[in-house]
Amino acid sequence: SDPLDAYQAAESVLADRGTSTPKARDGYVEALRVLRTARTSAMKARTALMNQISAVLTAATDEVRAKYRGLSSEARVKAMASSRPTGDPADPVIATLMTLKRLGTRHRFLSEEINETDAALEAIILTYAPELMDVKGVGVVVASQLLVTFGDNPERMNSEAAFAALAGVAPVPASSGKTSRHRLCRGGDRQANSSLYRIVVVRMSTDARTRAYVAKRTEDGLSKKEIIRCLKRYVAREIFHVMKNPRSAPLTNDLRILRLKLGLTQVFVAAALGTWPGTISRIEHGKSQDCEAISRYRAWLEEQAPERN
Repeated sequence: SDPLDAYQAAESVLADRGTSTPKARDGYVEALRVLRTARTSAMKARTALMNQISAVLTAATDEVRAKYRGLSSEARVKAMASSRPTGDPADPVIATLMTLKRLGTRHRFLSEEINETDAALEAIILTYAPELMDVKGVGVVVASQLLVTFGDNPERMNSEAAFAALAGVAPVPASSGKTSRHRLCRGGDRQANSSLYRIVVVRMSTDARTRAYVAKRTEDGLSKKEIIRCLKRYVAREIFHVMKNPRSAPLTNDLRILRLKLGLTQVFVAAALGTWPGTISRIEHGKSQDCEAISRYRAWLEEQAPERN
């Protein structure tokens, strides 16, 4: 038989059988993904812009540098954007000031874009996975990435070990001789791994239990990298159970109305409950899913109602 005919027949068979169904690109996970794409692009552009501003100031005359000396990055950019340079653009000083104004204006635009994207991300997260925001160390950016990672692979999330492996925090044996140890995993979703790392870093500086754990493991002889590896694995377990077992938070849209009827301020309520006014504000606006705090706040308001009447 002709080899060309045999090749074409085999190619036809492979073409018929080698089909696959692409992943579904719908729902809130896809919305989070595309919003994160815009945010990542804006963040990279803003970072490059700050580098350009630094380069322009470094090459500028002392007269120009003196205008922005001693200011923080945010204050410097704000001053550049609000400046009004006039004069001959052929003058290097005037041209430099005009350039800095344009760069400062562009920086402010990118910052506004990032803030608007963060607000959209937060609205989606509070609608579909509000319990994730109550995990210590989890913010809007981290939560959105974890939801994208988890939502992209729901069929793979049969256990916490599967999620840990996907996020690249599963322990990898690295024993040698009499030494028994594990090392960091260099595989998995690196963005999810970075998100878990951020959670660990925040807890290491703000969470008392995590700080106690770090102190104990340091006494055991573990290095900082090994401690962080252990903590990331523990955080992966917590995140997995939170996303696998979502809880519905109680409604809070009536708490503000009840507080105002009683003539109470958020500051007064926060002092009575031993918390911060910002916490009361988050509860009233539905941005907190702490069921215990919400129930405590509601019970306290109901106790005050008879006394005020």
